[in-house]
Amino acid sequence: MSAVVHLSGPGRPGPDLKELLARVARGDQDAFSRLYDCVAAPVLGLARRVLRDPAQSEEVAQEVLLEVWRTAARYRAERGEVMPWVLTITHRRAVDRVRSVQAAADRDQRAAAASRTPEFDEVAEQVEGRLEREQVRRCMRTLTELQREALTLAYYRAYTYPQVAEVLGAPLGTVKTRMRDGLIRLRDCLGVAA
Repeated sequence: MSAVVHLSGPGRPGPDLKELLARVARGDQDAFSRLYDCVAAPVLGLARRVLRDPAQSEEVAQEVLLEVWRTAARYRAERGEVMPWVLTITHRRAVDRVRSVQAAADRDQRAAAASRTPEFDEVAEQVEGRLEREQVRRCMRTLTELQREALTLAYYRAYTYPQVAEVLGAPLGTVKTRMRDGLIRLRDCLGVAA
């Protein structure tokens, strides 16, 4: 029996993959060895492009080649060439692996989030923060208008001293003095030690 020869590279004859696969379907190990030599590199290359992890790519390539051995009889020559058939199997396996790895990572992340014990009492922290903000508002109401406006512009709107002076139409020295006095009054009102 003479095998049909196709070119597999520049000037190099290669085996007929359809013929090899037909022989593999009949259990011919030598034919599988030759088929393996022809498709292993493209299979591994595609797996690496999809997975980007050398170890997982090698595992997927092994799985694909084992599947080719087991399912060679299912190949239908009238539906297309052998290499695209093998690479389709490879792509599907690699994508399945990506999805499996992602699903496992998502499960681990959900499990970690569900078992997370807060390092502090979140409700108490929120209540305390709300009470502190209310106390600051109450103390801000005790300041003069110029002190309150200057501190609001500087600390809540991130204005510089010159910008605050410009907005308020007051001399820079006056603004600095009013802000210093306002901060002292706030400190006393909030009960913060100097």
